[in-house]
Amino acid sequence: MGNEKAPRIQTSILSAIEKRALVWLAKRQPHWITSDMLTWIGVAGAALCGAGFALATIDIRYLWLSSLGLVINWYGDSLDGTLARVRGTQRPKYGFFIDHTIDALTISLMCVGAGLGPMLRLDIALMVLAAYLVLSVYTYICTIVKGEFRLTYGKLGPTEFRLIVIILNTLWIYTPWRFTTISVGSLSLGLFDIGGLAIALILIGLCCGQWLKDRKQLSAADPLRKPLQEQPQEQQQIRKRA
Repeated sequence: MGNEKAPRIQTSILSAIEKRALVWLAKRQPHWITSDMLTWIGVAGAALCGAGFALATIDIRYLWLSSLGLVINWYGDSLDGTLARVRGTQRPKYGFFIDHTIDALTISLMCVGAGLGPMLRLDIALMVLAAYLVLSVYTYICTIVKGEFRLTYGKLGPTEFRLIVIILNTLWIYTPWRFTTISVGSLSLGLFDIGGLAIALILIGLCCGQWLKDRKQLSAADPLRKPLQEQPQEQQQIRKRA
């Protein structure tokens, strides 16, 4: 679900294929499946993903459970809005409210789970969470200020990041170098910690790059005005009446 009044900006690598797949799936959902139900299926997938991460401390094969949770999360989170649009049952304000408050919960479940598992240090996982939430807040601000809802930044979106995590899970299960560490001063980082740190920096970098573009655009659209006392008397009177 999203803000139906704002144009949806999708420029990711898989966006065209994903859109066709979601419409195909939406048209084939049983009548008793609703958008709200799909939203909660997405939450269940996120919880399963986080649990799989944490349980991997017992057996790394639980990472397959984590990857399955990501697929279920994609199914519910990506299909709920498409189903509403295909059926003509959109609820723009309610949908925007539910979807994006729950997004904060689901990403928290996944990142905290990852930090409790063997792949990532907890502090690195929380850095990824913080970076994701910063980008999310920026997206919601632009939805209000610019009237556009940006689902992707550059060529990356939530679906691409889910795939990246699934690939990392698979590598952790099968690669012998998963326990390799690199020392940076007194800090010891695993290769996957470095990967998580890179993801956090990429998210912040995408946010900063878009901020610079939007700042320039908004500055031109909303130029600095002279102080009231420096304006001609006629303009002062008009502004006071307004």
